[in-house]
Amino acid sequence: MRYIRFVSSMFLATAGVVASGAAAAAAPNLSAAPVLSKLTNPWDMAFLPDGTMFFTEKCNGLSVRSSSGTVTKLLGMKDSKDYDTTAADLFCEGQAGMNGVAVDPDFAKNRFIYVYSASNMTAPGTNRVMRFVVNADNTKVSDRKDIVTDIAYKPAASDHPFGGPGAHNGGRIRFSPGDGFLYVTTGDTHNGEVPQSPTKIGGKVLRIDREGNAAPDNGAPKGFDPRIYTYGHRNPQGIAFRPGTNQAVTAENGPWHSDEVTVLKAGGNGGWDPRPNVNGRKDCPDNYCGYSPNQMGAMDPKERVKFMPMTDLKAYPNAMKTAWNNDGLSQGLSSGAFLSGKRWKDWDGKMIVSFMGIGIHGTPVGNRLDLLDISKDGTSAKRTTISLPMPAGRFRSVVQGPDGNLYVATDEGEIYKMTPK
Repeated sequence: MRYIRFVSSMFLATAGVVASGAAAAAAPNLSAAPVLSKLTNPWDMAFLPDGTMFFTEKCNGLSVRSSSGTVTKLLGMKDSKDYDTTAADLFCEGQAGMNGVAVDPDFAKNRFIYVYSASNMTAPGTNRVMRFVVNADNTKVSDRKDIVTDIAYKPAASDHPFGGPGAHNGGRIRFSPGDGFLYVTTGDTHNGEVPQSPTKIGGKVLRIDREGNAAPDNGAPKGFDPRIYTYGHRNPQGIAFRPGTNQAVTAENGPWHSDEVTVLKAGGNGGWDPRPNVNGRKDCPDNYCGYSPNQMGAMDPKERVKFMPMTDLKAYPNAMKTAWNNDGLSQGLSSGAFLSGKRWKDWDGKMIVSFMGIGIHGTPVGNRLDLLDISKDGTSAKRTTISLPMPAGRFRSVVQGPDGNLYVATDEGEIYKMTPK
């Protein structure tokens, strides 16, 4: 698979298009300033109530920025420099590395923090969710406990013709403010059997407690791993919770088309099944049809109808219906967060999603942030493209901080604070 970064002057000229009329008048004015720079692929952020920010760098590790701006490197990989603690089993390759980070809702009592990272502790490598205890002044982590140890990782030895090692790695972890459980997004690792498998936990959203045990009422079909909340996913890299209902909503990276945002239902099927011989499909390279048939064809909208859908309602008529699919294009949907607070004006309660701006055949694509107004029933959404108050980049993560501002991480090494006025 050939990803091509492309930010055209035409896109930059149109990036400021917003909804017209009353919606535009009610939109906030935005400013942005970097709070951290010269990082290496910052991937995720998590906050304490006082503004302390934990953040991960995919190929370095976990660090913390205090409310005063001091940065302390907490947990690094084997060859990471200047970290207080390193773990020899943690590594970075392709999309895999140290990805998601989450703070326990009861952090004030238990001091627990969680990270999702690739590990070589078991061959050929797995993704793990690890829990640590943070000391009183947030300068050290200790007492590692691996609460999930069996999330698949795509190894370097794979002969798959699409993508490299570490591909389709998932990696976002978030606690629900409603039920207090930890939700974990996992990718299909280019393995056609994984998304619909009842026992392989790739291509899934897991819902677990702080010990890694299955949460009650996950609703997966009989015979499924009880930790599975939803299945049939490709590569969900974002998950957020809708204010008021606390419904889990995924932002999922699509197969050269059809990035999707989906409101999840307990036990729901995302409808992704890249195995051969589904819906009359023929054999596919390495038994993974995720890029065929006609996935390499013309990008004209009339041709896109031939693409294999990410949510296959023909094969799975009861699959969860998507709220939004990015107009039939894949542009590297990477993360999502719901905005909350009166300062966000008409955007209060709406979902912001980030894009890395990847494309194929030189197709112009957007490094951008979009705002989605998702319908109450979760089956449709209206999009507004946000006028960027900072340089366009490969937007990797969006998180609302306790100060009400939006924090945005880019692959270019910046974490910006975006402030509504």
